[in-house]
Amino acid sequence: MDFIKELKWRGMIHDIVPGTEEQFEKEMTAAYIGFDPTADSLHIGSLVQIMILVHLQRCGHKPFALVGGATGMVGDPSGKNKERNLLDEKTLEHNITSLKKQLKKFLDFNCGEASAEIVNNYTWLKEFSFLDFIRDIGKHMSINYMMAKDSVKNRLETGMSFTEFSYQLVQGYDFYWLWKNKNCKVQLGGSDQWGNIVSGTELIRRKGEGKAFAVTTPLIEKADGGKFGKTESGNIWLDKAKTSPYKFYQFWLNSSDEDSKNYIKIFTLLSEDEIKELISNHEESPHLRLLQKTIAKEVTTRVHGKKDLEMALKASNILFGNSTANDLQCLDEDTFLAVFDGVPKFNIKKAHLNSDILDVLAEKTRIFESKGSARRMISSNAISINKEKITEDFQLSKDNLLNEKYILVQKGKKNYFLIIVE
Repeated sequence: MDFIKELKWRGMIHDIVPGTEEQFEKEMTAAYIGFDPTADSLHIGSLVQIMILVHLQRCGHKPFALVGGATGMVGDPSGKNKERNLLDEKTLEHNITSLKKQLKKFLDFNCGEASAEIVNNYTWLKEFSFLDFIRDIGKHMSINYMMAKDSVKNRLETGMSFTEFSYQLVQGYDFYWLWKNKNCKVQLGGSDQWGNIVSGTELIRRKGEGKAFAVTTPLIEKADGGKFGKTESGNIWLDKAKTSPYKFYQFWLNSSDEDSKNYIKIFTLLSEDEIKELISNHEESPHLRLLQKTIAKEVTTRVHGKKDLEMALKASNILFGNSTANDLQCLDEDTFLAVFDGVPKFNIKKAHLNSDILDVLAEKTRIFESKGSARRMISSNAISINKEKITEDFQLSKDNLLNEKYILVQKGKKNYFLIIVE
């Protein structure tokens, strides 16, 4: 497989240094991408870059994932309009450990010459004194060159500390170090990193008298102008403790048709012919949402595994399809609460399970305004407890408790209520 050709048809190239394509065609080439350890999980914005490394390795080249233990202490100004909070060493170490664990889900670390490697720039920058750095590295980069970068120009009015100003020099040295010590000839990254990346190629040219290459990917924008990977509740994380597999699955499932035609190329490993056929089938029957379902399945499986995908599918079916009490019982508590996040909740005592069902629905919880209205809905077969229709003589018991504390009440087709038994 031709790496650059693969990225081109997937729409994943924004800028490329001349000669990069020829370098990949000539020999197996090592390339790297840097990941910022400002949190203890990557998010789906990071997933774009992870997939670049996946494609790189599938094409027979060697991927390096750099976690910025040192640069994380400085803060990358690219795309930022204000100074970031700097993290302490203990927090950074925790974040780096978490990121390494996530990266190992995607890359092969045991496949010979093309085996992936994770490196931390703190290992080569921690012994560098300030005086040595500005003497040996800083002298190769002019202030005019550094000031011309967008990441600097865009901050001149609001202000930028020397710490952030120096970031591109530190990242440039990362590239130089990997080029010199790991024979890494290419840096990959998002288009907002172009200035930092070419600072590295320039440092290699000036200090190392060598040649290096670069490729950046376009930043993903949603068709409606919204920010990719952002929801009302925040980022979509790869850590299921931060974003449940159900919500992760739903993010992809709810993407628009236009966005899905883009996402299917970027976030899956399906071939060009498979994707063309899938898009064609989707356009014939858009109501079936074939694109969205395929993306949601592929990405959720890759990030969380088949077991969590199955859980997400069962959870989705509870709201949008035919499901049973057994399906509810199969959900773990986190998934269950994620599914019914935002539905009205009522608390009752365990002793209230012995009460008449009309009393529970109308007086203990106020799901209904009166026992009469509750009785009429039950008589019209419109009330379900844990997805099973009930009659007026239905009696609650501890056997009805989901995850030992919840009861799901459904009024009609779309109105859900959650009873929490204390």
